[in-house]
Amino acid sequence: MVRDDGRAGKTGLISDQGGGIARAQRAGLVSWCLYDWANSAFSTIVSTFVFPVYFTQMVARDPIQGAAHWSYAVAAAALAVALGAPALGAVADNLGRRKPWLFAFTLLTLIFTAALWWVEPSPQFALPALALYAAAATSFGFAMIFYDAMLRSIAPPDYLGRVSGWGWSLGYAGGLICLVAALFGLLKTDPPPFGLAIAQSEHIRATNLLVAAWFALFSIPFFAFTPDRPATGVSLNQAVQTGIAGLLGSVSRIVRRPGIGRFLIAYTLYSNGINTLFSFGGIYAASAFGLSLDEVLYFGIVLNVTAGLGAATFAWIDDLIGSKWTILIALCGLSSLGLALVLIQSQALFFVLGSVLGLFVGPAQAAGRSMMARLAPSGLETEAFGLYELSGKATIFAGPLVLGFTTWMFQSQRAGMSTILLFFVAGMFVLLPLRGPVRSNG
Repeated sequence: MVRDDGRAGKTGLISDQGGGIARAQRAGLVSWCLYDWANSAFSTIVSTFVFPVYFTQMVARDPIQGAAHWSYAVAAAALAVALGAPALGAVADNLGRRKPWLFAFTLLTLIFTAALWWVEPSPQFALPALALYAAAATSFGFAMIFYDAMLRSIAPPDYLGRVSGWGWSLGYAGGLICLVAALFGLLKTDPPPFGLAIAQSEHIRATNLLVAAWFALFSIPFFAFTPDRPATGVSLNQAVQTGIAGLLGSVSRIVRRPGIGRFLIAYTLYSNGINTLFSFGGIYAASAFGLSLDEVLYFGIVLNVTAGLGAATFAWIDDLIGSKWTILIALCGLSSLGLALVLIQSQALFFVLGSVLGLFVGPAQAAGRSMMARLAPSGLETEAFGLYELSGKATIFAGPLVLGFTTWMFQSQRAGMSTILLFFVAGMFVLLPLRGPVRSNG
């Protein structure tokens, strides 16, 4: 297998002895993982368990229409990231440093997330809610391009799977703790703190402020301690011209790298399923199984625990058997359990099977990131992860749109959720024949 053993030089965390992690520089790696802890509050509360349920149940005219409209906002944000990701990656690779870009998009995410506080429980706020969420999700997606691209420069080749998995597991832990804080600090407190008015759903809307504060606070160590590549000295104007001009050539070099083209197609398919599952999981739980918002949050807590355990456990498996097989195992689990979840009627079974499904969510995401880091050509990591985001977002509107159309056509969210399985199975079949540097040769 081909392996790029390029070291990170002065800015990296790779020691010169045996590919281990330099002890004096471990703070940078831990801080990189801590950014996953910080940003997962957005994914957990704003994108999955709280705000989507609040929007469909209390802001939209009715839950069915709300689910359909929510799917359009998710699709719009995904399309925006898809269109901008490769060009941004090309420009950033020419400038050298990634953290300034990451800081800017993190700040935008915080601003748009905090602004969701003003979305009141009335249909007249539906359009502003969708616009603000789409803007926040777009900024978040751009931030993740630069964050993921830093993986190979801070982790030794033999640790890529573990470091990626540790980041994901820490992210699930962060999402879990923030969700618990939201539940018992805001949603279940009677009366709510700070004089929040239940009649105006202010205790629910305040979760967006909590997410913004959480994200801001816990991202500080990353910006303070995680090393960045040095600046190239190229001006922004030059970087834009050079980056855009060389984009097609770079893309050609990247996709010709053994295994990358097939992997990106597979990732396009199965990430569609995962992202659609995240976007509509809370909505499905509330509508199909009659879960209250509190019960959705309890389920979210359990799901984050199992997802974190899965990501941490499979992190070792990734480095042992390779990213490809780790992803395939995860997709098999997601497909089989997903099928059961659209067929069953029992709320108790939903809690049990949904919790087990969480074990396979984290590994599919973490192994995809480590696989891209191994496959990416040296010096083009940000561009490669721009393509990675493009592959994940370019057709990601397909998942929500297919789900939304199917939900509307059959007037059934079970029918809509069943379409997610098609993306998992298609991704498995495309990935299965892959040959390439899917794990380190140690």
